[in-house]
Amino acid sequence: MRELVILGTASQVPTRTRNHNGYFLRWEREGILFDPGEGTQRQMIQAGVSASRITRICLTHVHGDHCFGLPGVLSRMVLDGVAHPVELHYPASGEGVVRALVSLATPGLDLRLLPHGAAGPIAPGIDVEPLRHRIEAYGYRVAEPDGRTFLPEQLTAAGIQGPDVGRLQREGRLGPVRLEDVSVHRPGRRFAFIMDTAVCDGAAALADGADLLVTESTFSDDDAALADQYLHLTAGQAGALAGSGGAETLVLTHFSSRYDDVGVLAAQARRTAGPATVLAASDLDRIPFPRRP
Repeated sequence: MRELVILGTASQVPTRTRNHNGYFLRWEREGILFDPGEGTQRQMIQAGVSASRITRICLTHVHGDHCFGLPGVLSRMVLDGVAHPVELHYPASGEGVVRALVSLATPGLDLRLLPHGAAGPIAPGIDVEPLRHRIEAYGYRVAEPDGRTFLPEQLTAAGIQGPDVGRLQREGRLGPVRLEDVSVHRPGRRFAFIMDTAVCDGAAALADGADLLVTESTFSDDDAALADQYLHLTAGQAGALAGSGGAETLVLTHFSSRYDDVGVLAAQARRTAGPATVLAASDLDRIPFPRRP
């Protein structure tokens, strides 16, 4: 099962209807919590997300609206008797902040601190890319391995059926028939998570080929000067990331409290997002992973 649960969508200042950041990704047997801001524990209750489902926590950076909910979440996991190991990924320069936050949590969780300081893989199927913000920040990409899709007509013509199909997939060849003769390449599905950043190569790399792209959309295009000043994205820039990267679905979030109607931001993003589906996230939304044809 793959699903994104939106726990919070506000940027620095929460509102009556928007909590600080928080995003929970169900990815088969993994439960990945991204950027738990203040109040995430309560939002998990509202959304029906059990703390015991969390196997991994990923911080893009250590600004408070992206990590101040960490002690509460960890304490809740201890209270719920979580016995499995939990891996915590974060930028290496945030070590002091992360250790201080972890020290506030109730002890008793098998928590493994895993800082990273460069682009590349950080866990099986998970990569990071550097972003351009006021402090060290990274975006995350979660991807399944590429595979092959069998072509039924070619299988029939080759006389391959039943258990022999699995054998061909495992061994790559069955007699004179090669795997590539009866199948086509199938790219693995990809999830990308981009928070506080200005336009940069790392953000573009993460967005490339994403089936589901979550990105900040802090400012309206009309407030581009503020976005430049604080190193954030406008809605149009977020849309352009999806458009140039060929993303299938774009989820906008991390909205400034100055915007009561984020539908305006979604409209700006749609103008630059090409064929991508654009959604403006609301707290407690559940977004299923896009199905491929």
